Amino acid sequence: MKVFFRTIHLYLSLAAGIIIFCSCFTGTMLVFEKEIQHTINPHRYFVKPQGGRMALANLIPGALKQVPKAKLSSVIVYNDPERAIEIAIIVPEKKNKKGAGAAIPEADKGKKAAGHDLKKPKTDERSNLTLFVNPYTGQVLDQFNRRQTFLYKVEMFHRYLLGAKNSVGDWVISLSTFFFLFILITGVILWWPKTKKIMKQRLKIKWGGSTKRLVHDLHIVTGFYTSVFLIVVVLTGLTMTFKWANATLFALTGSKVVGKELPKPPLSIYKPDAVALSPETALSGMGEILTNASYYSVRLPRDSSATYTVSVWSKELIETNADIYYIDQYSGRVAGSVTFASKSLGQRVRAYMKPVHTGAVYGLPTQIISFVVCLVSLIFPVTGVMMWLNRTRKKKPRAKALVAA
Repeated sequence: MKVFFRTIHLYLSLAAGIIIFCSCFTGTMLVFEKEIQHTINPHRYFVKPQGGRMALANLIPGALKQVPKAKLSSVIVYNDPERAIEIAIIVPEKKNKKGAGAAIPEADKGKKAAGHDLKKPKTDERSNLTLFVNPYTGQVLDQFNRRQTFLYKVEMFHRYLLGAKNSVGDWVISLSTFFFLFILITGVILWWPKTKKIMKQRLKIKWGGSTKRLVHDLHIVTGFYTSVFLIVVVLTGLTMTFKWANATLFALTGSKVVGKELPKPPLSIYKPDAVALSPETALSGMGEILTNASYYSVRLPRDSSATYTVSVWSKELIETNADIYYIDQYSGRVAGSVTFASKSLGQRVRAYMKPVHTGAVYGLPTQIISFVVCLVSLIFPVTGVMMWLNRTRKKKPRAKALVAA
């Protein structure tokens, strides 16, 4: 039976080894992306408190003047007094060619009622520039386009081999990840020893042995210790990639499968001659919720019937677990909400897939674990190829001897 599993392990590894190595390498680079950005660009993210903060109604227009034709997407406000405010904006891209990268005609944009469709926007409709603003002075500290950074290209290579969604690169990565799951499972089966004595040998690396023994130990010993973590990483990746994997998750949790889109938000109750409230006034009724939050984002109403959309992250929540509130732009009352606790078990578990995959689920401790596991996993393709070459070299002299005889 082990011969069968060894064959699967070998040929799947040969087929997807290079892609798996690249995925693990790029994954290692992405674990501490935010921390790297904060370290090398502190002027962008941090400010010195100088009395009271400016009102968003005054701060936002002043910042938008710095970028002609910019359209406001959202504003992120941190309760940390030393953090800058982040204003996400959409800047029309120059129309060079038809298709990818082309600007969206204004006529097409007007076909949908603004504020009534929260489906995932197309690439060109997403915020492509972030303004970092001093909340005390209104000064624009920096303009940041993540798509132009090196680490963004690393992420695109990690996810799509620099392609796009549903491209050839996307499918190559997806299938390689699927193969990786079988490689890990068959690896554990092949590692499993028959006796306690053999188990002790397979739980530690014999550093004083021959080169072949060292390569062998590096492959199977480190593979065993990291296999559980890597299986979790692979399963979360598959859940985010394949619809059948996502459907399986919801089936196992007894939940109804739902899309990524949020339900349509409620509308503001419009009154004749009514004047929309300023962001501070509209959010004043959420005082305790916002005070206890780590940070929150605000999307301003896009038309006279839309609401303020406020996403709140408490100190205990991670980036995918926000509570969303819809505020009537005229009365300031909460017109509706979608809290994380109100979601189904399947939705709540699904929200943890990305943080678990990236190692961000419990902050620095899990990030360190994720970094180490991804780094160590780079050993497997290399040592696996070396072990395979050693076996093929052994077979050739034996074949020649049989021919000579």
